[in-house]
Amino acid sequence: MIKLVNDTINNSDIDKLIEWLGTYPRLTKGELTTQLEEKWSKWLGTKNTVFCNSGSSANLLMLWALVEAGRIKKDSKIVVPSVAWATDLSPIIQLGMTPILCDSNLEDLSVDLNHLEKIFKETKPEVLLLVSVLGLVPKMGMIKALCDKYNVILLEDTCESMGSEWGTKKLGTFGLMSSFSTYFGHHISTIEGGFVSTNDKELYEVLKSIRSHGWDRDASPEYSKELRNKWKTSDFDALYTFYHSGFNLRSTDLQAFIGLGQIDKLDDICKKRNKNFKIYQKELVDISPSIIERGFISNFAYPIIHECRDIIVTKLQKEDIEVRPMICGSMGTQPFYVKNYGRKSLPNSSIIDKHGFYVPNHPELKKEDILKITSIIKDNI
Repeated sequence: MIKLVNDTINNSDIDKLIEWLGTYPRLTKGELTTQLEEKWSKWLGTKNTVFCNSGSSANLLMLWALVEAGRIKKDSKIVVPSVAWATDLSPIIQLGMTPILCDSNLEDLSVDLNHLEKIFKETKPEVLLLVSVLGLVPKMGMIKALCDKYNVILLEDTCESMGSEWGTKKLGTFGLMSSFSTYFGHHISTIEGGFVSTNDKELYEVLKSIRSHGWDRDASPEYSKELRNKWKTSDFDALYTFYHSGFNLRSTDLQAFIGLGQIDKLDDICKKRNKNFKIYQKELVDISPSIIERGFISNFAYPIIHECRDIIVTKLQKEDIEVRPMICGSMGTQPFYVKNYGRKSLPNSSIIDKHGFYVPNHPELKKEDILKITSIIKDNI
């Protein structure tokens, strides 16, 4: 079988983990979590990072941190791409905010800029949660300019795009905050896990607090002192004093130990994913619409949009090649959205929903595997 993904945690990683466990270390969140956060921030190019239990939780943390920090109100309008993941949209609904679906383009599967500007003009949203789909690079300069023009906060869901770059910067460094996933099958794995990264000091403090119930145990001495003075909290009472409406979205030092080793592999992983992407691009150059190569693409999986999708998918599956629909297709047709707001169809997202699928890309994929996949695709178009 040609698998869609492979596990980046190998036997050597597990052997190191077994050896570390033999020292009977602390397993819950502790010093190693802090080391992982610092190492990730340095790799990404941001000042601060918070490690949590999933990329989905990272999205939840970003949105709620804006409320707890007083940057937006609870009833704010949040723009989210129609081609996205369920937990880009779900936290918006769960937190009582108003989601506004933006259509996608067919070049990089990110937001359609004309529709985005129309939304900004007509609805005056507070936030855009941008998703860089499958490691493809959106038109970051134009998106950032629109957000600045209409005073919209930019958040980045970069869960599928570790290492992708626009210009000289990695995706995940353009917004006020960005989220990443370290789930199995993503660029790197901590079994389960995620990051929120930001350069904003206040949001960093709030993120740490709401990750762990809303208390100040992870806060800097300055922020902790500020909170305790404001609420006249003694050091003893501070043990169980909750300053923010928080969650328990912590990960563990066991996962942080794995993550520290995973980051060492990440540059090589990104290069291999990019190399595979270029082979796909060369072999499928005549497929319409074509995916635009913009910047450095650390491709998560290779996307195809074609009216022969069902025929191609059947042929690929018969050859033991794993294949998936294009993420969630159109979020406006997903049952949980329809139940809340009714069905919403958008032109390009509907095309992606009906005709889109993606095929494997991971560091262990061989060139002959890619040529087999692309041959089947071309033979059935």
